[in-house]
Amino acid sequence: MTSPFSSKNLRRFSKSITCKCLVLVGIALFFRALFLSYSHSNALNPSSLFRARYMSDSSSTAGVRTDKFLEVPQIVWGLNNQKIAFARACLTARTMNRTLLMPSLSASLFYKEVDKLRPIPFDKVFQFERFNSLCRGFVRLARFSDVRNRTQSFDLEKGSGRRWTVKRDMEQLKQFAANEFEVVRVVGKNPFLWHDHWPVKDYAKVFECMVVVDEISREADKVVTRIRQAGGNRIMTGLVPFVAVHMRIEIDWMIHCKKLEQRLKVSEICSSKREIMERVGNISGLKTPIVLYLAVADSLLEEKDEESSVLNGWRDGLIPFEKKKLGVKEEVYGKYSYLIQSAIDYEVCLRADVFVGNSFSTFSSLIVLERTQKMRRLGFTSACEDARGKKKKEKLQLKIQRASISESINRDRGEVIQVEETGTKNSSSRVYFG
Repeated sequence: MTSPFSSKNLRRFSKSITCKCLVLVGIALFFRALFLSYSHSNALNPSSLFRARYMSDSSSTAGVRTDKFLEVPQIVWGLNNQKIAFARACLTARTMNRTLLMPSLSASLFYKEVDKLRPIPFDKVFQFERFNSLCRGFVRLARFSDVRNRTQSFDLEKGSGRRWTVKRDMEQLKQFAANEFEVVRVVGKNPFLWHDHWPVKDYAKVFECMVVVDEISREADKVVTRIRQAGGNRIMTGLVPFVAVHMRIEIDWMIHCKKLEQRLKVSEICSSKREIMERVGNISGLKTPIVLYLAVADSLLEEKDEESSVLNGWRDGLIPFEKKKLGVKEEVYGKYSYLIQSAIDYEVCLRADVFVGNSFSTFSSLIVLERTQKMRRLGFTSACEDARGKKKKEKLQLKIQRASISESINRDRGEVIQVEETGTKNSSSRVYFG
C-alpha cells in the first residue's frame, strides 16, 4: 500500500495547491481591474460610490428610486435664484437616491417678509411630464399624491453657521441616504443657501429639463413678434433682428450691488444706465439701425422724470423699446405675477439675435449658459472658423435662422473675449457680459 506521504503523492498535492492558487490569483486580479475601472469612472464625483449602494433597488425608474422621496422648503427669491435652488434640491435628491417631491416656487418677490411669499406650484411655470422625460435616469419629480404614507416623515434639519462645512453637509447626506422613512423632509433654510457639491454640468442638465409651460412660451412669442414689428417700420430688409439688453438697474439690485461692492472692496459691479448704453453702443460689428428690447423690471424702477427714462440717451441707430412702449406691459405682463413676468422676459432674451447681460446677475448668467448649451448641441464648440466650419454652417442654414456668439467683457482690463460662435452665413447673434 502506498503511503500518503510518499514523494509521488506529495508532488500531486503540491500541483493541486499551485493550480488553486493560480486560479485564486487570477480571480483577484480580475476583480481588482474591475474595481479600478469603476473607481476611475467615478473619480470626479465623490458622492457616486455611496449612491451606488442604493441603486439596485427594484422600485426604481432608470436608476432613480420611486418609493423614497425628498421634500424641501418653499423655494424663494427671483426666477433664476429659484431655478438654481430647484436644481440644487434635485441634485440633493439624486445624491440621496430619492425622488424629489414637486416643490412650491414663489410667485412674489419678497426677500425678508417670508409670510408675504405667495407660493405657486412648479407645474404652473415648468412642464412636469416633460421634465421627467428629459431628465429620465438623472433626477425625477413626483407629486405628493404619489406618497403612500403622508402621516409619517423624517425631518432632516440642515446645519448652518461657519462650523457647518461642506464636508459636514455631505456627511449628513450620506448618513441619511439609507433612511427607511418613505419621505425625508428637509427643514430650515431655502435650498439656494445650501452647500453646493455638484459641478456646473449637473446644474446645466437640470436646467435643460426645465421647459416653460406653453402659456408662457406663447406670451413670449407675442412679445418677440411685437418687437420685430416695431423694428419693421424702420428696417425694411429681411428678418428684423433685435438686441435684448438686460438692464439690471432696478432699486433692489442697486441696493444689493452697492453692499457687495463695499464687502468686496471693488467698484465695478454696479453698472449705471449710462455705462450700459456706452457698452451697447460700442459692440463691434453691430449693424444699425437695430431694435433694442430693454429687459427691465418696470415696477422696481425709480424714474423721477422723463429724462431719467431708460428710453433716453441711446446713440443714433439704436432703437429702444420697453414693455410700455411696445404695448405689452398690460396686455401681456400685467396679467401675471412677478415670477411669470420674469419667465416671459427670460424666453424673449433667449430668442434675441444679440443678448447683452450683467455679469453678476443670475438672470443673465443662466441665459448665457442656455444659449451656449444650444450651440454645443448644434455641434459648435469653438469660435474659430475653417473651411469645414463654413460648410457645416451652410448645412445648418435651414435648421437655424440666427447665429450666436458668446462674448464676455473683462471689466478689469476692458477687453472683449470671444468664447463661442455659431450660426448662419448672413446673420449674427451675440451674447455680451457687461
